[in-house]
Amino acid sequence: MAGTMMIKLVFSGGLELLFSNERNQSVLIPSFVPSDNSTHSSPSSSSSTPSSYNDTPSTGETKAADLEYLIYHLRDHLLKERPELFMENGTIRPGILVLINNTDWELEGEGSYQLRNNDEIVFISTLHGG
Repeated sequence: MAGTMMIKLVFSGGLELLFSNERNQSVLIPSFVPSDNSTHSSPSSSSSTPSSYNDTPSTGETKAADLEYLIYHLRDHLLKERPELFMENGTIRPGILVLINNTDWELEGEGSYQLRNNDEIVFISTLHGG
């Protein structure tokens, strides 16, 4: 594997409740990931090892890690409950604002944004009951 990247995560507006009630987290992901966004580890990986280290792409093809992959990684490895409140139709659910280094993800290419070491990705839920 060609290395890893540290990505800083912030969850707010209630989303932190889905992620172990931790607003600020960091995740270590590989620089190159499966093209199909598969995040499932090989059987040889242990639970104490970051899960992405041993990802094996089902097609054998890889791509530079992007925000789309990170979303799948979060769903498969950090999200503790109710994935339908975080993702819908393969992307972030409407009503969740995503910021990449304090810039709206729509201005950065949304899921196709290629991640860089120490990026900060903020997820803010704008949906509230009432």
